[in-house]
Amino acid sequence: MKGNVYGAAKAGGAFDLENFLKQPQTIARIVSWVFSIIVFGCITSEGYINTHQSSQLNCIFNENANACHYGVGIGVIAFLLCIVFFALDVYFPRISNADQRKHIVMADLGISGCWTFLWFVGFCFLTNQWVSRTTVPEVGADSARSAIAFSFFSIFSWGLLSCFAYKRYCMGAEDFKEKYVDPSNDYPPYPNVTDNYQQPPFGNAAQSESEDYKPPMY
Repeated sequence: MKGNVYGAAKAGGAFDLENFLKQPQTIARIVSWVFSIIVFGCITSEGYINTHQSSQLNCIFNENANACHYGVGIGVIAFLLCIVFFALDVYFPRISNADQRKHIVMADLGISGCWTFLWFVGFCFLTNQWVSRTTVPEVGADSARSAIAFSFFSIFSWGLLSCFAYKRYCMGAEDFKEKYVDPSNDYPPYPNVTDNYQQPPFGNAAQSESEDYKPPMY
């Protein structure tokens, strides 16, 4: 595999860790990974509180358990996805099959775009539930605000990952963009047999000699 295919050089080259860590895509993925840890970490640590009247734990976001579950859910899954695609980024230059590279880039593009939208929904959902509270709790308020803030930041980090994945897809599409050419056009047309047919060179002469020949008289 020669040249730059789907954002990576040909397979078989040496892996450069320093250059890999300096890539914008790698930095954006690490940042997204850290943001996801902050979001689900803040909610799981101080996202559930109890009141003085009851010992039951309730979600800090307007006592709506769905808000806490949503924030933790997308945060944990985003954390795992970042690890998976980080490993694929490391292994990506060693893949010699262009179709496998294409499938990885398309999966990265689809998942990054999906999580950009999910983080946007999560930011709006958590913000709405936090504003809807009648009183601000004494414990966990800072964690709730941090979860909201880093949900907002995650929109842009995953949006960058979507842009980088789309750019890689376009680079691969340009390298492998080929037009189909009918191989039969490489050969000249078959000659017309009826037009180019010729009589045998000695046919008429042999026939005329046989007609003119007369046996000798004795």
